[in-house]
Amino acid sequence: MLRLIRQASLLIGCLGWLPATAQSSVPDELTPIYTEKITGYIGEKLDASYQNRILAQDVDRLVSPFRDRTETRCWQSEFWGKWFTSAVLAYRYKPEPTLKAKLDKAVQGLIATQTPDGYIGNYSEASQLEQWDIWGRKYCMLGLLAYYDLTQDAKSLTAARRLADHLIQQLKEKNVLLVRKGNHRGMATSSVLEPITLLYTRTKEPKYLQFAEEIVRQWESADGPQLIARAGVPVSERFPKPQNWFGWEQGQKAYEMMSCYEGLLELYRVTGKASYREAVEKTWQNIHDTEINLAGSGSAVECWFGGKKYQTMAIHHYQETCVTATWIKLNQQLLRLTGEAKYADAIEQTYYNALLGSMKPDGSDWAKYTPLMGQRLEGSEQCGMGLNCCVASGPRGLFTLPSTVVMQSQQGVQLNFFVPGSYTFKSPKGQVVTVKCQTRYPVSGDIHWKIEIPQAEDFAVDVRIPEWADSYQLLVKSQEVSGKKGTYKRLKQSWKSGDEITLNLYLQGKVIQMGIEPQQVAIVRGPILLARDARLPGPVIDATLSPMMDKTGTLKLDLVKENTDGIWMQFQGSFMPESYKEGPGNPVSVILCDYASAGNTNDARSRFRVWLPQLLNPQKL
Repeated sequence: MLRLIRQASLLIGCLGWLPATAQSSVPDELTPIYTEKITGYIGEKLDASYQNRILAQDVDRLVSPFRDRTETRCWQSEFWGKWFTSAVLAYRYKPEPTLKAKLDKAVQGLIATQTPDGYIGNYSEASQLEQWDIWGRKYCMLGLLAYYDLTQDAKSLTAARRLADHLIQQLKEKNVLLVRKGNHRGMATSSVLEPITLLYTRTKEPKYLQFAEEIVRQWESADGPQLIARAGVPVSERFPKPQNWFGWEQGQKAYEMMSCYEGLLELYRVTGKASYREAVEKTWQNIHDTEINLAGSGSAVECWFGGKKYQTMAIHHYQETCVTATWIKLNQQLLRLTGEAKYADAIEQTYYNALLGSMKPDGSDWAKYTPLMGQRLEGSEQCGMGLNCCVASGPRGLFTLPSTVVMQSQQGVQLNFFVPGSYTFKSPKGQVVTVKCQTRYPVSGDIHWKIEIPQAEDFAVDVRIPEWADSYQLLVKSQEVSGKKGTYKRLKQSWKSGDEITLNLYLQGKVIQMGIEPQQVAIVRGPILLARDARLPGPVIDATLSPMMDKTGTLKLDLVKENTDGIWMQFQGSFMPESYKEGPGNPVSVILCDYASAGNTNDARSRFRVWLPQLLNPQKL
């Protein structure tokens, strides 16, 4: 058990949390705890990605570009850091020797390519600082710091410091602004703010804090993305539409923008400057309100475009997986900082729908884009690396969940997500406490926790009541207690071994209507977005079907299959088909499945659709 507690303390560093020796001006409300085991459907998906993506990666291929150093424009250097940081998360979840050996080899191989002046990258000397060079250095630093937090290996920290020192010196010698380099108004290059700030928290060297503050100063210059000054401006409208969509003048690039805000939150923890946090929170709210669709993600052609209102349409290059994973990571930053339920709600929606929907069922591959209708198609290889940016990003989102299902709070523990498994933490008095969760959620709404503790003790257990939960029952030691949806219910009392908490969430089919006449409709059940799939029985995929809902907008759904035929969950509901008779036709039964499974096959891709077209009725015009 002591090993578990040591693992828990080390886990903090891997995800960007400060190690125990570092101090911040603003403490987090929540810290991660060690996960003994996750079971059920999510456990299966974690295991599939672990075996078929994380362990299957050829490490030598990731390191090779750093030896060659011939690049002038591409981004091969990001793949090492993306894979490495996701692999460290995977190792913390399941510390197998095979993966540890792979991590050791990867970091030793990368450090061996570091030049005498400290550079680690794939660019030729004449092209350094340009295009994606600094972006790649960011991912190298993140990987090296993750390895340091895992092992306390001094060589990896030294390599990260030398890499940062080289960048600072190179910018100084060439007398160039960071935000004028690379792409997307300097957001790609200046997202290096995150590892620079993390490097400061681990070394306490003032030069790294000074450089971090200089990055933010450059943001707010005329040449910068003005991520603080324009935080109140919709993310899709901050700059004019660029002539070169992927060039420097593109200020709406979704992934890079959120990466910068992740770094700004880390800097806020160090400095306590309220304007930093306020900028992130304002931007989060705008993204949530104007961009995020029913699957929990957004963006088109990798940029924000006010897309929430367009989600019923067929959209070009919709919902990039890099954006999906980074939206989850940004929400997790805000969740641990504030402990607020809205960030957990957002993570749940995105994780169960957009993220799992972008992962191939066997975990070996990830889609680059995931539409709400049509087909799930394989993305292109990039930079001759045998994968693309989204294949590398997907596991970074997937493996963040184990450490945040249950989190330590200053008063006790917070139950964020309803995932079956066993979670161990330390009580306020230092006792080792285990919370065991039994549930089939989100197929079923019944969640049951049991506490195991050596001696009775007073502490708080905070239980999330989801925002969508219009009807629920919360029982503590068989006694019903009241709460409010969209918040955490604090249960502050004496807990002894065997005490139980039960949350019964009543899952119903809720019909969402969008657009002017004729509207389109979609169906959600709890956090799960449902879809039609051409593999399932019923009318043709494009048939006009109106859900037979009651006056509250509820569609009765019956579970017909669970985790069979490559589909997580299938429900049957009644719909009214288009009729050419004088009167209405007869209802038909339609099978819906979860969005993550819809069209998501290992072989032939199946057509699917979320939004169901409705008939235009002139009487309603």
